[in-house]
Amino acid sequence: MRFRASARSDVGQRRKNNEDSVYADSDAGLFIVADGMGGHAAGEVASRLVIEALATLRERPAARADDVGAVLAEANQQILDRAAERPDQRGMGTTVAGLAVIGSEGEARWVVFNIGDSRVYRLAGDRAQRVTRDHSEVQELLDAGVIDEDEARRHPMRNVITRSLGTDPAPDADAWVLEPSVGERFVLCSDGLSNELPDGEIIRIARECADPQVAADALVGAAVEAGGRDNVSVVVVSVEPQEQAEAHVDHAEAQVDPDSSAARSANQADGGA
Repeated sequence: MRFRASARSDVGQRRKNNEDSVYADSDAGLFIVADGMGGHAAGEVASRLVIEALATLRERPAARADDVGAVLAEANQQILDRAAERPDQRGMGTTVAGLAVIGSEGEARWVVFNIGDSRVYRLAGDRAQRVTRDHSEVQELLDAGVIDEDEARRHPMRNVITRSLGTDPAPDADAWVLEPSVGERFVLCSDGLSNELPDGEIIRIARECADPQVAADALVGAAVEAGGRDNVSVVVVSVEPQEQAEAHVDHAEAQVDPDSSAARSANQADGGA
């Protein structure tokens, strides 16, 4: 199997800076979205630090799910250390959602992980689901039956999260280990997408656009058009048979805002595992 992935990030209609960072490395089977917070330049620093830390997983052959958790703990400490050194960056943090290949060739598995309200969706055949669960006040209201999904996207507490990197003690990441399947597709996104579009619309667009870059562009475009109240970032990953993936161009640039941290972190390429 081979992976084909594309990323897109947009500042949206209301924010001055893009504090999101994205990463897509098909050769390594590693895909990440991070949504920084903290204002000014601090949010993009935090999101970039977690991307850089997780990118070291590509140097660990046959990585395990525990390795992902260890790297996230390291990233959390790096954010805290950086904030201690720079008073103007105190209080910065970031959410993260990711998808990584773990295990050796022939025994490869996916690990899906998240901290905060960045998400991972999985589309496989006729089935589609949100794999991750938000760590947020609104999710707790949903779980209690106080509000529904439509109310959640407009709730005044929709941006209040209960876990993020940049906290002491370090937050626990949720993780799921999944069997890979040819033909499946994943959508990773910041809450700038999920707060504007319902899950059904995200899944519909991801299914209708065969090319990952077209899908990423369409998802971000729809979220910006729907209001664009926050930065919007998306990574779309397709699992393809070897012969189909080899027919595609070997390398293409991810589409991101040139002045954002995403532009420094995004990397899209075709690759195998």
